[in-house]
Order: sequence, then structure tokens, then C-alpha cells
Amino acid sequence: MRSLSEIETAVKRASRAVGFSWGDSEEIGKSIRLLELFGLHGIKNLNQYYKEKETKKFENLNLISEKNEPSLESFCPIILGVSFLDQIKSIENFETIHFKKIAYPIIFLSFLSRTSEICGKKIYARFDKNEILLNLNVNICSNFFDQEFPKFANEMEIKFVNNQDNFTDSEWNNLYKLAENTFVEESDSLKQGAAGAGLTDND
Repeated sequence: MRSLSEIETAVKRASRAVGFSWGDSEEIGKSIRLLELFGLHGIKNLNQYYKEKETKKFENLNLISEKNEPSLESFCPIILGVSFLDQIKSIENFETIHFKKIAYPIIFLSFLSRTSEICGKKIYARFDKNEILLNLNVNICSNFFDQEFPKFANEMEIKFVNNQDNFTDSEWNNLYKLAENTFVEESDSLKQGAAGAGLTDND
């Protein structure tokens, strides 16, 4: 079994060999490593994408807006992912981000997962009836992990999910009341034994 560091290094070198800069190649290595860590087909999809890249001129999207559509060919998932990482401070304020025609969306999703950690928010993505929740780069939840990822996404919608508790105030108060039973009342002996509370100075 290949180690994650071995996967990242090989992906980085292969990406440089097909024409990406060393900086972009490093980002690709990290993202494919992440997919393999989550048990997704990162290497498989990257190989297929690089093979198609030889005959198709996928479009680069360097500046992301709320609505994004290529002029002819599908967006390159790598340049799109790198752009998303670089522009996170501005685009996280968008209510919804729309994309049309993304090649190999699973590769783009790995960049979104890393973006989720950077901005500290969950990211909801939907494409072609598939729903994905990217959770701070800890896991990727989806309703179609038992299926083959499609090679192309005709439309994708992305939303940043505002952080909020999954429980009510009442549920929290009930739990906290139980926790209070472990609190120890402060006595004179505890005060004297506390750090820095000694009566003698040994310095």
C-alpha cells in the first residue's frame, strides 16, 4: 500500500511533468492525497483527466464571480480549485456561487474541502442532483459515494454554511445542569493549595 506522502510526491511530480507550475503542482498533490485519505478515487480520476487534457483544451477560470460559465470547453478543475483557494476571502461573501461545465468535479471537490478548513465554514455543493457537504476538511458527506463520480458536471452550485449549534438552548441547559454536579465548591483548604497561593516564599 502506498503511503500518503508517496502519493503526494508522485502527484506533484506528475503534475509538473504535464505542464503545471511547481506551486500548482504542490496544491494538486495535497488535494489528491486528501481524496485518497477519504477513500475516494483521486489517482484514478487525475490519471483520466491528464489523459483527456492531451487532446482537449480545458478552460482556466482565474477570477471567480457569482455566476461562471466557460466560453466553449469545460473548466479545468485544478485551476478552478487553486483560484477558489486564493480568492476565498472575497468569494465567501457570495450568497451562492454557480458554475457551468466543470471537468472531473471530484478533483475540484478536494480543493473545496481544503477551502472549508481555511474559512472555518462548511461548504455545501450540489451538481447534477448530487449533494455534498464538505466539513472543515475533516470529512466529505455525500449521497452518492457508492457510485462512480461523473467525469463532467453540467452545473454546480456552492454555498457557504454559517456555523451554528445542532442543539437547542434547552438541550444545552439540561446538559450543563448535569455538568454542574461535578463542580467542587471552593473551600479555604483549596484556596491555600491553589497555584501561587502558598504562605511561604521559597525564592
